[in-house]
Amino acid sequence: MSAALPTSLEANPRLDQWLKVNADETITVFSGKVELGQGIVTAIAQIAADELGVAPEQLHIAAGNTDIAPDEGYTAGSQSIEVGGAAMRIACAHARSLFAEAAARWLEVDVSDLMLARGMFSRKGAPAQSVGYWQLAGAVRLDVPVARVAEGGPRAASLTGRSLARRDIVPKLSGAAFVHDIELPGMLHARVVRGPDHGAHIESWNREAILALPGVTDVVRSGNFVCVLALREAAAVKAAQAARKLVRWIPAPRRPAAGEIGSVLKALPAESATVHASGQARPGAVAIRAAYSKPYIAHASIGTCAAAAVLAKGHLTIWSHTQGAHFLRAQTALALGLPAESVTVIHRDGAGCYGHNGADDVAFEAALAATRSGRPVLLTWSREEELAWSPFGSAGAVEIDAAVDGEGRVSKWHIGIWSHTHVKRPGWGEGINLQAAWEMDPPVPEPLPKDMPLPAGGGHRNGIALYDFAHQQVDYHFIAQSPVRVSALRSLGAFANVFAIESCMDELAAASGQDAVAFRLRHLADGRARAVIEAAARRADWRADAPGGEGRGRGIGFAQYKNRSAYCAVVAEVEVAEKVRVLRVFAAVDAGHIVNPDGLANQIEGGVVQAISWTLKEAVAWDEHGVRTRSWEDYPILGFDEVPEIEVALLDQPGAPGLGAGECAAGPVAAAVANAVQHAIGVRVRDLPMTPERIAHLIEAAD
Repeated sequence: MSAALPTSLEANPRLDQWLKVNADETITVFSGKVELGQGIVTAIAQIAADELGVAPEQLHIAAGNTDIAPDEGYTAGSQSIEVGGAAMRIACAHARSLFAEAAARWLEVDVSDLMLARGMFSRKGAPAQSVGYWQLAGAVRLDVPVARVAEGGPRAASLTGRSLARRDIVPKLSGAAFVHDIELPGMLHARVVRGPDHGAHIESWNREAILALPGVTDVVRSGNFVCVLALREAAAVKAAQAARKLVRWIPAPRRPAAGEIGSVLKALPAESATVHASGQARPGAVAIRAAYSKPYIAHASIGTCAAAAVLAKGHLTIWSHTQGAHFLRAQTALALGLPAESVTVIHRDGAGCYGHNGADDVAFEAALAATRSGRPVLLTWSREEELAWSPFGSAGAVEIDAAVDGEGRVSKWHIGIWSHTHVKRPGWGEGINLQAAWEMDPPVPEPLPKDMPLPAGGGHRNGIALYDFAHQQVDYHFIAQSPVRVSALRSLGAFANVFAIESCMDELAAASGQDAVAFRLRHLADGRARAVIEAAARRADWRADAPGGEGRGRGIGFAQYKNRSAYCAVVAEVEVAEKVRVLRVFAAVDAGHIVNPDGLANQIEGGVVQAISWTLKEAVAWDEHGVRTRSWEDYPILGFDEVPEIEVALLDQPGAPGLGAGECAAGPVAAAVANAVQHAIGVRVRDLPMTPERIAHLIEAAD
């Protein structure tokens, strides 16, 4: 039985949904996976060029346009190569085989006698006798179901495994790529007039006074959504600020009180279930019961969200940096009462976020402003909106009750996880997940939260340790209610769960007198898992007897993302003085067969930097009236001068399937830093972020 096709091909089964041969001797391939700064457009183009046997400059890629690109769901979950790349490879290989058959007929040879280079098929030994895709286009039908084809036939020199230049860099450097820079004929700049908090209602407003503000050309109101429009962006910004005083709001219901995350989460109602159970627990010579936590975290992109929209002749077009163009299209059409075919969403670059930030919300707000005003609009969020109104990554609390027997092996492992949903994206589940749709008149109801089930998981993603334990039980306590709005953020629950698991592994190793690396290896039969740990340890010159203390230390963390995607092991070296400073990071990654080594290394490096920032600095603060972290002063992120030296070792697996890699470093980095801090100063930090104040308190308590 042949292997099942990737889900992207099941949803988009015709070959002509994936590519088109152009008259100018180029080929266009269509992808539903979009550029978010991760270099995916380059990698997918590389895969397509490789399979089609064309040079990179002969290939165009059209991604994220709902009128022409296939619906591949979200660009999320580290699945762009694993699913989208696999689909593109199969589709282009099928196309090549059809054209090779046509070329063989044209040249009156067998397919096995063909060569292929730069899109030209030729007879072996007689390159002058050739024919290209472009001459054959009329003889080959592409409106056929995509099918796997047998290996063989003419192939050009492979591009896979080479670090080709990224396609998105030059347009970004020129400014032409970004949605923020769109200029439409007759366009107005729009800014939303926000209430004091999510869920506030308008009691009264002074439309005439808002219209009289300098530069304002129009004001749009629908329910509790108010937006000012102006010819100049500066005028729109100032008018939105002034208009706040011209709208009276009924406050939203008070939020649950803030406090230590573990206590906050465990005090909320939860739906509890055992999601994994294997083996029988046995008493051990060493036992540890420990609690860990991570706070709510913001996307905190340096660039804020933006979108443009225009309604012309009954057709609504939206330009957005959404990660799910087709979902945004469907949700917008449904919320506005429009036929889906009368809405187009076109992806344009924005600041990368790797999760559900405000991109979809601002896109719907722009659409609402454009449809109500009848004018093209460009709507941009402020820093305050970006930090206070985007969905956050859910907080997590983890408790582990574990033991090691007299043979030095884990004999009991019981983990409990408390968290909210980690996915409330537009189009996921039932209902409409667009903020302004809940505020407009008439409003649509906000869907009830639910989480992703295993094996991918949401709050319990990577909650099942990959290690070969004699016993393992995982309990998930799903909390529907949240004091802040939450949805997807890079790695979902894996960040908290791997941080906890790998911290506890170090604690168990130390308590049983074993080296942290050796302890992990003795609990792993998976050869690829062992290889990344050994590679990271070797690159870092790991020594079991390396002295710690005196403010410098090193630690290790490991996981296979989602227990089925890329393997990643990280060794971090830190210095602890007035604050924790990460000096060097060694990461080893096995993501299967590598398409673009530079792109893969770039993703790991970015993941390392982001995870260090989460681990040391980031936490959303709120009180009963709303989110309080609304600027860089009260929501700091890692500075450029705090970025460590990073060395990435890539363990290629030629011929193996590609494994999603973008999110694999997050949890291992947090654990490696925590373990390094303990090695440096002898204090175990179990709650994130590891701020100087938290560490000082732990040192004082230990003394």
